Amino acid sequence: MAAPGGALNCEDFSMFQEVLKLMRTMDDRIVHALNTTVPTVSFSGKVDATQTCKQLYDSMMEAHLSRDKAIKGCITHTSEVVAQLREARAKDSADTTLIKQLRKEQTKLKLMQSELNVEEVVNDRSLKVFNERCRIHYTPPKVK
Repeated sequence: MAAPGGALNCEDFSMFQEVLKLMRTMDDRIVHALNTTVPTVSFSGKVDATQTCKQLYDSMMEAHLSRDKAIKGCITHTSEVVAQLREARAKDSADTTLIKQLRKEQTKLKLMQSELNVEEVVNDRSLKVFNERCRIHYTPPKVK
């Protein structure tokens, strides 16, 4: 679960979001990247647009895959913590500290799961912009 700034922190949700924000930099700047790397008709002879679009697509897919893996890894980790806390609560249902910790972890788990929805929107937007600009130069392989 490596990220540009280090490892993705599954314990602290605000740090988790901050690292995801850094990991989404490429998607946030996709329009700029396309404008500066994919030539317009007048400059099409100076740059290999097919190769440029392919490289951009490959790096975009790699970023999407690494974020997806990181988010799902944190969801798995937090789900395990929630399961352990539920077991502990079943043994000692009067421990209020344990109940508070369980609620906190459940909330964090729901927030992490909602990041998957955010990720889907970010990925769809990036692919749409990419396809609008690169469709005549490069057609990505179909994803099954």
